[in-house]
Amino acid sequence: MEPLNQDPIDNFTDANRPLYEVKANLFKGLAHPVRVRVLEVLANADADLSVSDLLTDTGLEASHLSQHLSVLRRHNLVVAERRGSLVFYSLAYPQVADLLAVARQLLVEILETTQQRLISTVGLPRPASTDARSSLLTSDAVSR
Repeated sequence: MEPLNQDPIDNFTDANRPLYEVKANLFKGLAHPVRVRVLEVLANADADLSVSDLLTDTGLEASHLSQHLSVLRRHNLVVAERRGSLVFYSLAYPQVADLLAVARQLLVEILETTQQRLISTVGLPRPASTDARSSLLTSDAVSR
């Protein structure tokens, strides 16, 4: 796949930058729900997807999708190829799909842990409301 001209800004080429900064830039590319959705659509596709396919799958307006695809290209998460008058997108690296899968597994584990913690509190007595406590404190202070 021959990539379209990419923005001259390459977030990963400065060898003098610490790895944590480079990683942070990668996560900036993922830092919007629409971009994550686009990556998931591409990860689950059997082939490259055209812009019109992505518009259908995401329900976005063309201008919004274009902006998000530009960010994903700039962060080296997707690649684009022009075929005639159409532009097709795919994940730049298969590891992007792996990253999304690991994030999903992590979120499921976090939610399960949170659910277990909530279940374990079912039998505990409820704390007094803040209004009741503040009125007790006020009445106690007045009685002194």
